[in-house]
Amino acid sequence: MNTPKIGIIISSTRGARVGEQAAHYVASIANKRTDLSFEVIDLRDYPMPFFDEVASNAYVPSTNEVAQKWQKKVASLDGFIFVTAEYNNSITAALKNALDYAYPEWNRKAAAYFSYGSAGGARAVQHLRDICVELQMAPVRHSVLVQGNDFYPIMNGEKQFKDLGYLEQLVEQMLDQLSWWTLALKSARERG
Repeated sequence: MNTPKIGIIISSTRGARVGEQAAHYVASIANKRTDLSFEVIDLRDYPMPFFDEVASNAYVPSTNEVAQKWQKKVASLDGFIFVTAEYNNSITAALKNALDYAYPEWNRKAAAYFSYGSAGGARAVQHLRDICVELQMAPVRHSVLVQGNDFYPIMNGEKQFKDLGYLEQLVEQMLDQLSWWTLALKSARERG
């Protein structure tokens, strides 16, 4: 079996986002591992319009070229870490749109979550878990949630994620669970 590939998805496309710093922080820890390989994926590189296809690509191929490129990228990966802010108690519109533009490409793959916000992004992660289940993904139990007291200094540029000493161990625990599920699901997919 080839080394499974994990996409670390930056789910915010705003100019004043924290997601890029967060994704690269997660990647700096993840890249120390040898059981998985990692790639940071920025939704800014896939500027899809709001979902406007005849139906899900589970039933009808997408006509939008960027959506087709996105579907190929998702299909090439074996698991995902969603780096997400919490917008109004849920995920970003850009992430929801990206999730909706693919279906079979997500199926039977593991998903983990690194979130941040006033409540640590917990409500966004819960919504995201529900969406992932609908997309036939396997969400891991352990998520990393960066609470408001730690997040606001990062958002204001006074600190960085790497300054929060406790986070690395939490990311490693999340990656351990993601690794187990990714390897199990990849093996099962390859058996057919």
